[in-house]
Amino acid sequence: MSTGVVTAARVTHGSGSVDQLAAASPDGQSSAVEELLAVPDIEEAYVLSTCNRVEAYVVGPDHAVGRAALEEFFAGVADEAVVVTDHDESLRHLMRVAAGLESVILGEDQIIGQVRTAYEDSRDAGGIGSMLEAGVTKAIHVGERARTETAINEGVVSLGSAATRRAAEEIPLEDATALVVGAGEMGQLAARSLAAADVAEVVIANRTIAHADHLVADLEAETDARAAPLEALDSVASRADVVVTATGSEVPVLEPRHLEGPSEQVVVDLGQPRDVAPAADDLSSVRVFDLDDLESITAETRDKRADAAREVEAIVDREFDLLTEQYKRARADEAIAAMYEAAERIKEREVETALSHLEEPSEQHREVLESMADSLINQLLAAPTKSLREAAAEDDWSTIHTALQLFDPEFGENDGPIAPPSIAPTAGSGEASIGATDDD
Repeated sequence: MSTGVVTAARVTHGSGSVDQLAAASPDGQSSAVEELLAVPDIEEAYVLSTCNRVEAYVVGPDHAVGRAALEEFFAGVADEAVVVTDHDESLRHLMRVAAGLESVILGEDQIIGQVRTAYEDSRDAGGIGSMLEAGVTKAIHVGERARTETAINEGVVSLGSAATRRAAEEIPLEDATALVVGAGEMGQLAARSLAAADVAEVVIANRTIAHADHLVADLEAETDARAAPLEALDSVASRADVVVTATGSEVPVLEPRHLEGPSEQVVVDLGQPRDVAPAADDLSSVRVFDLDDLESITAETRDKRADAAREVEAIVDREFDLLTEQYKRARADEAIAAMYEAAERIKEREVETALSHLEEPSEQHREVLESMADSLINQLLAAPTKSLREAAAEDDWSTIHTALQLFDPEFGENDGPIAPPSIAPTAGSGEASIGATDDD
């Protein structure tokens, strides 16, 4: 088990604007993990980047090291948009994220898959060690429990379906023509939601036409659907009643010239960064909505799911306590293992010494001596073993630190005293702006 502590920082839909989220977004999760691991003394790293959040978790010897690494990581974002948390709050927050409690759409299902993908990306980049292995897999477990044991994900469960709801508030969707730009996960959710709303036709425009064709095949049982390349936006966008964009493009893919059609149009931009050029909103026949404009729908969903959310909060509290106990047991077991390994080395040396004094030592002699030595070790170490487990349960880290120093010859050569694995050793145990010296 790592002797470090977790520090995290994030920019989310709740703390920053769409543009600040875009500024925080890394080129990729794996490359972001590699960037953090390159910082001296950072032992582990995990990065979760979605259209609504960019979160980075690091393990270091103390929170000062973690905060410095994260400050550099989010250097391009205004301080007020970045929320920093120390060990306990970071791990609890990640559980809440996986459970859907921190999503724009309370309880939405997409986030748990994104947490898993980020875990795989971080692991592939070498960022997952003992501390984050336990913390991230626990968060995934919490997310699964939330969705199987409560009603947190009933009703509108994705931004794709929220986009459909928002469009339906503006125009009748029945018999409408819908265009979805982007065939990724968000585009797929939007397309399926529009098809379920009885639109007459769904056009999927995507850079890779094969991906669009695959989505079209899934939709054909519900509605007329066809694929189009992005180059065809000039012709397909102008005749669409509803346009939902959800690409990963760094620049807008939908310009005002694409939307200068004869009739009114509703455009919902789910892109991060923006897929729709801001000037499109100046067209008299076009109404453009972005992620911030979905708040009315998310608020409605939040009210309906309030009871389920309280149940999920209880699951988070219980699982966080179990994670804390897991960390404590692991730290105590580390000290106990070091103690028994030291005793085993002494036993082997003394058994060989005793055998060397016998004129004709036999295998039976060896077995008798080893059995006696094992019995002595078990009896002598029974009380210390119990004491170390009690010390971990009571957050008595000085006792565990002393045991590790006594029995592990390599422990502490380059490190100071170990910090509690569940309670941050600094005063900053809550949330703060990344540029702050005191917690808010």
